Amino acid sequence: MTSINEPSTLGPTGTPPMVSGAKWIRGTLAGQTVVDARDFMFVWEVPYWPWWFFRRDDIAADLVDSAPAPDDAENPDTPTHYDLVVGDRTIERAARGFPHSANDALRDLVTIEFAALDHWFEEDIEVFVHPRSPFTRVDALASSRHVVVSLDGVILAESHKPTMLFETGAPARHYLPMLDVEMGLLETNSRRSSCPYKGDAHFYSANINGQVIEDIAWQYTLPRAEVLPIAGMICFYEERVDMDVDGVRLPRPTSHYA
Repeated sequence: MTSINEPSTLGPTGTPPMVSGAKWIRGTLAGQTVVDARDFMFVWEVPYWPWWFFRRDDIAADLVDSAPAPDDAENPDTPTHYDLVVGDRTIERAARGFPHSANDALRDLVTIEFAALDHWFEEDIEVFVHPRSPFTRVDALASSRHVVVSLDGVILAESHKPTMLFETGAPARHYLPMLDVEMGLLETNSRRSSCPYKGDAHFYSANINGQVIEDIAWQYTLPRAEVLPIAGMICFYEERVDMDVDGVRLPRPTSHYA
């Protein structure tokens, strides 16, 4: 998968792409600062988001080699895992690096699993879920487009007051006021998700002509400040419904989100 989420500066063949970062990154555990870095690398091990890779001098903890699998110990494309030792506390396989990488700039760097520490900060702002890509932008814009959402001939929502959310690497989304949604067809379910750019969402299922469709829509009740206009609005998975905008039927997007 190739998207504009990915950096333009790539490592040697077979190594993850990476670019330098200039933000002040800190990670804490039980009130102790474990990571304090002002110069680091974003490394894309997957296409969708990067990890922070740090110099060992920026990590106030010991890194102890975790036993590698017998068949991948010298494979440059396979990460080496480390146990993270902070005082008398050991977190197994909480860090990893590529000491055999063909990319010289990557060999001496390590990353720490996001969930291994209690809190992470960019400058003085806490970051949630995973590191945020420097190539991702999220815009929430008020619109007057005429949006109709339907499925199997049943109208689920109709609005002239959508908020359009444009997120790099993701389909454009139409967030609709609850008063313009047929909430009697929706029921809150148990699914929850978190996004480092938007916040925490809960999901809805729908009962359409006697058939229950799970996770057809979602809502951010208290989104991050950057996308506050979508607070309380309902967004449907356009991958799963029919969407008419200003009288034109939109093709259903293909994405890894749905």
